[in-house]
Amino acid sequence: TCHKYDCTCDVETIDTFNNYKLFPQLNKLLESEYFKYYKVNLKKPCPFWTDNSHCGIRDCAVEPCKSVSTKSHSLTSHNLAGECEEAQRLGAVNRSLSEEAQKAMLQWTQHDDSSDSFCEADGIRTYLYVNGFVTVPLSDVVTILNLGFFCSFPGHAFYKWLKGVCVEKRAFYKLISGLHSSINIHLSARYLLQDTWAEKKWGHNVTEFQQRFDEILTRGEGPRRLKNLYFIYLIELRALSKVLPYFDRPGFQLFTGNQVKDAETKALLLQILHLTKSFPLHFDENSLFAGNAREAAKLKEEFRFHFRNISRIMDCVGCFKCRLWGKLQTQGLGTALKILFSEKLIEKMSESSPSQAFQLTRQEIVALMNAFGRISTSVRELENFRTLLRTVL
Repeated sequence: TCHKYDCTCDVETIDTFNNYKLFPQLNKLLESEYFKYYKVNLKKPCPFWTDNSHCGIRDCAVEPCKSVSTKSHSLTSHNLAGECEEAQRLGAVNRSLSEEAQKAMLQWTQHDDSSDSFCEADGIRTYLYVNGFVTVPLSDVVTILNLGFFCSFPGHAFYKWLKGVCVEKRAFYKLISGLHSSINIHLSARYLLQDTWAEKKWGHNVTEFQQRFDEILTRGEGPRRLKNLYFIYLIELRALSKVLPYFDRPGFQLFTGNQVKDAETKALLLQILHLTKSFPLHFDENSLFAGNAREAAKLKEEFRFHFRNISRIMDCVGCFKCRLWGKLQTQGLGTALKILFSEKLIEKMSESSPSQAFQLTRQEIVALMNAFGRISTSVRELENFRTLLRTVL
């Protein structure tokens, strides 16, 4: 059971709600055309320090759609090879685009609102559209398929930056810790168990899971890490329940160019958002985001500053696939916080006219749902590990 600050309910309530109600619906949504594509610039230099570490492991590379040559790099440090080798084909970044999707992507920007983002933009040269034409190759757009794996980015990179930041807010640490716990669960659940010339066998590695979360092996840190996973789950779940009015407007579209599929995707999204509102014991965000207007505005800017830096720190990660997932999940979490900070603006939105005070870009929407999908999967995998541990112990 979580303490008051962590959440307002026991983990069993979360497990039941997520594993048997929300998780199946969410997986179906993330397979839709709209949520499969995420634009990202993987070529930005590290803005904080000189970093020459690159991952040469095959599954860590991001292959382009077109015949664009990709240089191979050698791994130099940080013990990244071991974690990157755990990547399987299910987790490899798929950059294939259907002809229909390529044409539709040229029009997506017409349906894209812009607003105060919590994450660093990936650079105008990557996403700039001029007179209806994309100014960069479509190889800069990646496809999110079979999200079974999240490569672990090197922790030293994040903590190297974090040492120079004064983080007064306990919640900020708990969110980042929860994100890291989610990553570690995915690594343990999609582990390279056997690598021979004949085949590669992937599966759950109970020993790896215990090394990361067992109370004794982690000297008491493991249970705290898992509590932080539930904390970030509740934060993002609460954000989804709050943002329903934004998506429920008659004029809002999840645009891909296929009207029938777009309507079906929106209907499924609204069904999921209504389901999130039915959760019996939501996290009380007032404990984090309440207070007088001046203090709330200050806190919002502090969080935005920190999350922009985290999204920039991802440019220092050598593994391209890890960089992609790091950027996506960071933006998803930042978008969830943006929603919680903007509750009053969302409540005041008009159903018939475009939203001006509160807006979400397509990037933020895709990141929000995929990021929560990763957290939801982590919670589901915990149940699998509990079952495995009962048979082992």
